[in-house]
Formats: sequence, structure tokens, C-alpha cells
Amino acid sequence: MFQLPADLDHYTALAGEYMRRGEQWTIAIAFALAFVKSLPFVPLLIPGTTLLLAIGFSIGASGIDVVPVWIAISVGAALGDWVSYWLGKRFDHVVRDSRLAARYPTVLPRGEAFFERWGALSIVLCRFFGPLRATVPFVSGVCRLPLMTFQLANWLSAFLWSAALLLPGIFAARHLLGS
Repeated sequence: MFQLPADLDHYTALAGEYMRRGEQWTIAIAFALAFVKSLPFVPLLIPGTTLLLAIGFSIGASGIDVVPVWIAISVGAALGDWVSYWLGKRFDHVVRDSRLAARYPTVLPRGEAFFERWGALSIVLCRFFGPLRATVPFVSGVCRLPLMTFQLANWLSAFLWSAALLLPGIFAARHLLGS
């Protein structure tokens, strides 16, 4: 089996101990990170995916229960996307009347055609593509994707996405640490 260098093994053990002692903070931080990462334009400033993968690795190293963290990330992401959708719906007139819309007049009609064609599947698939993850909920609000269609896809994809981010780190830590 692959061996971690002694000092890395030591730091991984320290990180695992820190996670065990601050499990409630881990849950709160994971929720907040997923929520903020789902708002429009914020992901450009925060490397959220990397941090969430690291949380998965830390869970694997610490042995804390993954379910509360998974739920926190899922709920945070879904609520953040819900806010993003609401902002798009609320401020669609600002977007439609903007200079950017005037400069690129085919973008919004193409977005509306995209949601018309793909519906809920567009939300699920775009959750897994970094640049689209935080903008698609906003654009779906601007394009008036029906709320129930959006919410169904939003909540389902949030739970799938968070599992896809946590599990590789958990498995990697358990494999590397031999747990």
C-alpha cells in the first residue's frame, strides 16, 4: 500500500483530530460554503470545489459521520441556487434592459430555448460544470423556468453534486491512511 511521508501522515492525523473536535463547525462551514458558492458570480472569488473536496478528505481522515456534512452541503447549495433563481426572476427586467443584452441580443432567447428544450435536466447537468453551476439558476429565473421544475431539479442535483464532491476525498483519505 502507498505510504504517506511521516510528516504528512502527522499533519493528516492532526487535521482529522481537529475535525473530530469541531464537527459542528465543519457542518456549519460546509453549509455556508455551499450556499455562498451557489450565488451568482461569487464562485469566481472562492475556490469552493477545492475546499469541498478537502472537506471530504478531512471527513475520511477524521472518521466523522459524513451524513450531516453531506446534508449541510446539499441544503446550502440548494438554498443558494433558490436565492439565485429568485434574483434572476426578480431582476429579469434589469438583465433584459442591460447594455450586455443589447450588445448580445441572441443570448437570452437562446437561453430561453435551452430551458424550453432541456427543462429540469438543464439544472441537473449544469450543476456539475463549474462556470455554469452558479449562473444557470440565475439565468433560469430570468428566463422564467417554472418554479416547480427548477426546485425539483435543484434539490435532486444538490444532493447528487455534494455526494460527488465528498466521496472522492473520503475514499482517498481512507485508502491513503489505510482505514
